[in-house]
Parts: sequence; C-alpha cells; structure tokens
Amino acid sequence: MVSMENRFERGIGILRRLAGDEDPPVVHGYDDIAPDLGRMTVEFPYGDVYHRSDLDLRERQLATIGALTALGHALPQLKFHVNGALNIGLGRREIVEAIMHLVPYTGFPKVLNAIGATREVFEARDDDEPGFADAEVEPEGSRYDRGWKALAEIDGHAGEAVIASLESIAPDLGRYIIEFAFGDVYVRKGLDLRSREIVTVAACTALGSALPQLKVHVHGLLNVGGTREEVVETIIQMAVYAGFPAALNAMSAAREVFEARGLLDGPA
Repeated sequence: MVSMENRFERGIGILRRLAGDEDPPVVHGYDDIAPDLGRMTVEFPYGDVYHRSDLDLRERQLATIGALTALGHALPQLKFHVNGALNIGLGRREIVEAIMHLVPYTGFPKVLNAIGATREVFEARDDDEPGFADAEVEPEGSRYDRGWKALAEIDGHAGEAVIASLESIAPDLGRYIIEFAFGDVYVRKGLDLRSREIVTVAACTALGSALPQLKVHVHGLLNVGGTREEVVETIIQMAVYAGFPAALNAMSAAREVFEARGLLDGPA
C-alpha cells in the first residue's frame, strides 16, 4: 500500500515538471474554500494516474490536450497542459497537429477555440521555436484515393464497414469522411499515426457520445502499433478529465474490441 505522503510526493514531482514551477498555483489556489481539492489534484491525477508506466509523459500530454479540446469548456486547463507539453519537450507543431486532428471528431468551433488558447500560450513564452508551421503542400493524388488508403491502413475493416453502412442513406457523408478526415487530416505531417490515434481515443472517450466511433479507433490504435495496455491507459487517464462514467463506458467499448481481436487472455 502506497502511503498518502508518497502519492503526494510523486504527484507533485510530475506536476512541477509540467508547470515549470516549484509551487504550482493549483496546490494552494483553493485553500480558502476547498483546501483538500489542491491535495486531491496532486495525488490522484499526478500521483496515481500520470505516474503509471504504460504511457510516457509525452503521450499522456497529447491525450490530455485531445480530451480538453473535445470537452470544449476547459480552456484554462488546456492552456496549462499546452504549456506543460512544451515544458517536457513536445514541439509546437505536434501540439497544433494534435488539436487540428480533432476537427472531424469535435467540429471546427472547439478546435478554433483550442487553437486560439494555444496561440496565447505560445505568445507568452520566450523560447525561439516558431509558433505555427507554414501551410503544407497538398500531397499528390486525389483526396479520395489517399484518404481511402489511409482509412484502410489505420482503421481497417472497422472503418470500411462505417463507409459501407452509409452507402444506402448518405453516401456523400462517407465520401467526406474519406476525403476530409483521412485524405486531408490524417495524412498531415507533424504527428505520427500512433499519436493521432491516442489523441482520437482520448477525445472520443471524453466526448462520451461517440462509443461506436471509439471502437473503430481502438481498432485503429492497435492497427498502427499501439498496444492493449496503451488503449487501457489512455482511457483510464480520461477519468481525470471526463469523469469515471465516461471512462467506464469507454472501457466497456474497448473490451468489445479486445474480445473481437482475441486480446482478453491475460491482464492488461
């Protein structure tokens, strides 16, 4: 059994790395009204969850940025974690790509707001890294062809089944998924496919209303080199940001994928 003191000590160590501050404001910022809240914020998110080993700190920050973008109402916390991502070595381009990646899942308004908050963080820092990359040159070939290729590689049969299900009712929606989500977004440089799928699993979990799509992207994360343990860790982390009900529902969806793939023979 880990002592309460050890939970706080290991949590504050991680929080200090992210905050770049020996005395992060959240620790004592609510002492006048909820003094235990600061301690809980250190012990559970950072001392219990972030401390776990199956995702590294970089991946956890990408998942958190994905979740907070998807929630849409937590811009102060998003700013903290964008700053934290920079403090642990993530590049600005990676952060921007993680947020832009979520347009197909959360819509343009949430992503525009998240990018605006991110710009504020970048502008407040005194490092020399450029804030935003120049616009990318569009890859060769049609958007549809490269999108279909990416969908098949990433989501496999699960993704193809989604497109097939739309043929009789809204074939143009299927085409938009192929052309935009995969032909425009997934093929962008700056973030590898495994990281994109971690961000997607986190966002779909945080949304709480996208369990069928979450299943597709659990398949996707496994298809591009992710592990069952990484899926589980990404979802567990969402208990911190989206709550236990969202994490429990997402874990049930992930179990269905694991069962279908024969991945339930041992502990995660």
